[in-house]
Amino acid sequence: MSYLPKGTVYGVLLNFRAEVEALAPLMTQAPYKAPPKAPILYVKTANTWSPSGSAITVPSQVDAVEVGATIAMVIGPDNDVEGFVLMNDLSIPHASFFRPPVKFKCVDGFLGIGPAMRDAQEVSDPAEFKLEVRINGELRQSVDFSKTVRSASRLLEDVGAFMTLAHGDVLMLGCDAGRPLARAGDTIEISAPGFETLVNTLVKEQA
Repeated sequence: MSYLPKGTVYGVLLNFRAEVEALAPLMTQAPYKAPPKAPILYVKTANTWSPSGSAITVPSQVDAVEVGATIAMVIGPDNDVEGFVLMNDLSIPHASFFRPPVKFKCVDGFLGIGPAMRDAQEVSDPAEFKLEVRINGELRQSVDFSKTVRSASRLLEDVGAFMTLAHGDVLMLGCDAGRPLARAGDTIEISAPGFETLVNTLVKEQA
């Protein structure tokens, strides 16, 4: 049986240094006029969840979607980390980074979820995670989790400062800059040492 979350799934923006550097000029503009001090979260609602191996429908008016390959923490009963899982946080390309609009992030099926949770006991340091994104077999992105703004433990601590995560909730570690685009007909594979590969195929919405 494929893994599916038991709680709320939270995405995190601006947790990779390259992404922060790329968007730095925008952070001083209105309406915010300063870089964010706390983690920026958004929810990937249950309608977005797609198990590994399933097809994900791309709306007919959308030419391409952004692949957001990441690894997420699964929260344990004592607000610790129970495990880790691969995720493909798909979105319709957009310019908003402080408050990502739901209509771009929460499209039906727009969260590929790895086939199994990796037990946290097997992981010595999440900063050692490295994943690869392949589209139709071609390597399109490599992600190194030593390049995050907040480490996994720091992210969990900083989020816990303003909200309580429940047992079974899922908190992504963020998506790096350089996210590739994929289109209907493409097969996306996200792999990382120690994890079962996450695979989803995009299909076009039928008229």
